[in-house]
Amino acid sequence: MNVLITGGASGLGAAVARKVAEDGGRPLILDRHPPKEDFEHMQADLADRRCAERAVHGLARAAGGLNAVVTAAGTDACGTLCDVPAEDWERVVQVNLLGTAAVVRAALPYLENEPSGRIVTVASTLGLRALSDATAYCASKFGVVGFTRALAAEMAGKVAVTMIVPGGMDTAFFDDRTEQYKPGPDAQLNRPEDVAAAIAFALRQPPGCEVREMVVCPSKEPSWP
Repeated sequence: MNVLITGGASGLGAAVARKVAEDGGRPLILDRHPPKEDFEHMQADLADRRCAERAVHGLARAAGGLNAVVTAAGTDACGTLCDVPAEDWERVVQVNLLGTAAVVRAALPYLENEPSGRIVTVASTLGLRALSDATAYCASKFGVVGFTRALAAEMAGKVAVTMIVPGGMDTAFFDDRTEQYKPGPDAQLNRPEDVAAAIAFALRQPPGCEVREMVVCPSKEPSWP
């Protein structure tokens, strides 16, 4: 199984890539940075639509097609609407929402040629529940939720579509934040490997069967429900 994974060089994306490889699949990484593992990859910034599209086509053609896409790339810019520079705010939407749409759009011709092509998008519990000082992230992830639900209706019977809704994960996603926006010392975060296992479960469903939506969060996740 050829699985294209955005954000596959770190965090959840890297965990998904390792899980795909462990399960006998072929991870194809699209990221701004090269992966630590020796996986096939192309570097691209998802905020640049044309760059992202070229990378998808390059990876797909080199691999002889795609069986699945997992859009795990994501970024954030914490702060009030007036405090976050407009360029930073817009980049969150460009990467998280528009980048997801660009990758999926470019991948669809390959997936539609497969008997069981699959798309897994990564939303967030903050795509279902709003939080102060997170307007950019919530806007982008609420958008991913709407995009994925509409895509599932559009692709019904053609390409399987799953939306994963993770809660907080123990990754480097929080490293560059000020202390105000980092999880507290007692925060319980999921291991990215556990969320990757849920994604792998969705990818393994037989033809004609889909996991449409799945929330995966720590048992004491504060942003759910």
